[in-house]
Amino acid sequence: MVKVTVLGMGAMGSRLARNFLNAGYAVTVYNRSLERTAALQTDGAQVAATPRAAAAGADVVISMVRDDDASREIWLADHTGAIHSLGTNTVAIESSTVTPEWVKLLASNVVVTGAAFVEAPVLGTRPQAEAGQLIYLLGGEADAVSRVRAVLETTSSVIHHLGAVGSAAAMKLAVNAQYGVQVAIWAEMLVVLEKQGISPDRAVEVLNTLPTTSPALQVGGKLMAAHKYAPMFPIDLVEKDFGYALSAAQALGVATPTLAAVRAVYANAKAQGYGADNIVGVKQLFDVG
Repeated sequence: MVKVTVLGMGAMGSRLARNFLNAGYAVTVYNRSLERTAALQTDGAQVAATPRAAAAGADVVISMVRDDDASREIWLADHTGAIHSLGTNTVAIESSTVTPEWVKLLASNVVVTGAAFVEAPVLGTRPQAEAGQLIYLLGGEADAVSRVRAVLETTSSVIHHLGAVGSAAAMKLAVNAQYGVQVAIWAEMLVVLEKQGISPDRAVEVLNTLPTTSPALQVGGKLMAAHKYAPMFPIDLVEKDFGYALSAAQALGVATPTLAAVRAVYANAKAQGYGADNIVGVKQLFDVG
């Protein structure tokens, strides 16, 4: 039986782990807060005390954590990092939304151990994770990708192998930035239209007939019109991803004024106390009193 370890039991990691359990894999999980592992343990997952212990003997080790710093800690921490128990037959997978710079450095550390490495950030939020309908963006050697494809297929609808390590992180940040820009402008425009007598419901009804409106924005518009901001893609993480994308662009010498301006909008939303709300909660900055 294939042994799969999942590091990080947040909203996405816990759902990945459950899908792997449901697919019949032997699953081990790790999380700093043990209470988040209880339900999975009841359903058959093994719980490890450290990332190092969790990764021991695993065929596939997947990390799904908040950012570069959390990824660094879970993989490379002295004594407890997962890297210290990777075997030569193991494939290490980083599915967190991190910077291309960091994921390249992580990969270089992993391959020194003899293990293989694949980056595999996902597109989709909690509902897609629960349904096993995530879109995977992969970066890494073709052989390593082929070794983990069957495992990833149990939690996905589409898998895109983009090329070398770093390419998937770059694409993930670009996609998140594109969606964030769309949401921010519609948050503003719904309020502008409301002040001119067009209700948000009616505006979204029109918006959702247009070929330029993505399925994600169709859902987002309805949520904004209904003032439903329960977290799926929290503003805290949106702002973090914009920051990562902006840093990557600056390192490449590419001017990104739109990216910078919209990052400031989400930073303001975070400062105003909306960081835990879903991305569409940015509309609260502009709502009519």
